[in-house]
Amino acid sequence: MAEKDHAWPLAPANTQTRSDVVSNEALTAPPKCRHKNYAKCCGLLTAVFLIVVVTMIVLAFTVFHVSGPTVKMNGVTIERLEFANGTLRTDVNITLVADVSVKNPNAASFRFGNTTTDIYYGGASVGEGRNPAGIARARRTMRMNMTVDIVPAKILAFPGLMREIAGGTLTMKSYTKIEGRVKIINIVKKHVVVRLNCTMTYNTGKGEIERQDCRRRVSL
Repeated sequence: MAEKDHAWPLAPANTQTRSDVVSNEALTAPPKCRHKNYAKCCGLLTAVFLIVVVTMIVLAFTVFHVSGPTVKMNGVTIERLEFANGTLRTDVNITLVADVSVKNPNAASFRFGNTTTDIYYGGASVGEGRNPAGIARARRTMRMNMTVDIVPAKILAFPGLMREIAGGTLTMKSYTKIEGRVKIINIVKKHVVVRLNCTMTYNTGKGEIERQDCRRRVSL
């Protein structure tokens, strides 16, 4: 009698993919290895964060730091001072020309509007001058001449004027205001106001400023 053929079961197919193998290997990786990779990642992120912070601090104290422009009265010249019968002519204004410099220490231009200068004698305003708007380039110094007209009738209202002029000097005060803005790459915008108060003594014989004391005040 012929032996019956036995049906042997087939081996199960290996359906596990390579990615599954890698995942299983990663899951079964030693805890020490995973901890080392985590520490490296945290160290890298910390280093990047510190670099960004240091860079922002350096920019804040250098490029993005806005300082007030320096305004200086270099000199004042009286171009017209006319007398008649031993006194000032009232039909002709006294003309002063002030040489003013604006030094901009910032990394961006300083744009300012119309500049005004008032002249005071005896505590009262006797003249005024205006200068058109301008631009002080980054880390540059610009100079401008400001013309101021003094009304003789106002200054003659002080009885001690002619006595002071006869003594060879004329002491006056000036107030200059420059208002503008510093803008750095549309990130930092600062409104700046510079005020300059000066006391000057004019030597009528030499035709020049003999003494000058100026004080600057900046508002940011």
